[in-house]
Amino acid sequence: MARIGYARVSTSDQDAELQIAKLRAEGCEIVRAEKVSGASRAGRDELETIIQFLRSGDELVVTRLDRLGRDTRDVLNVVHECEQKGASVTVLDPNVSTRGEMGHLVITVLGMVAQMERRFIKERQREGIARAKREGVYKGGKRRIDRMQVQSLYSEGIGPSQIAIRLGCSRMQIYRILGKL
Repeated sequence: MARIGYARVSTSDQDAELQIAKLRAEGCEIVRAEKVSGASRAGRDELETIIQFLRSGDELVVTRLDRLGRDTRDVLNVVHECEQKGASVTVLDPNVSTRGEMGHLVITVLGMVAQMERRFIKERQREGIARAKREGVYKGGKRRIDRMQVQSLYSEGIGPSQIAIRLGCSRMQIYRILGKL
């Protein structure tokens, strides 16, 4: 039986070290961390690795429930997948575990709160962008992909999938760019 810690931060300018230290202090022999949004399960490879290797009696430990995700369904799916393997989920703040029935109720409620918080964040972001547009200071997001490079590679006969691999982005982004050029 192992205690496996999972730490997550959303952006590259955030640091998971505090979470990792707390998980190690709680006796987690293994701690996996990643920098990815908690809005969905997509791209959360470390979490998937943990779930894949859980054994009966193991325990997945997170510092706060929103580290597992900000969507109630995703959080409950993680809990369900862990339980299917005979493992439990423990949240350190507040201290709650799925080993008891009350833990399931608390985790469901906390998952709903995390989802609501995510909606509030998006709402504030939309309001901030709208205000910046009204004030004429909004310039939009930074372009992460050189559109001319995409066009150049495409004109050389390289397909969208290979361009995406070379530039480290999704194929859909390449299709969008090619459709706009």
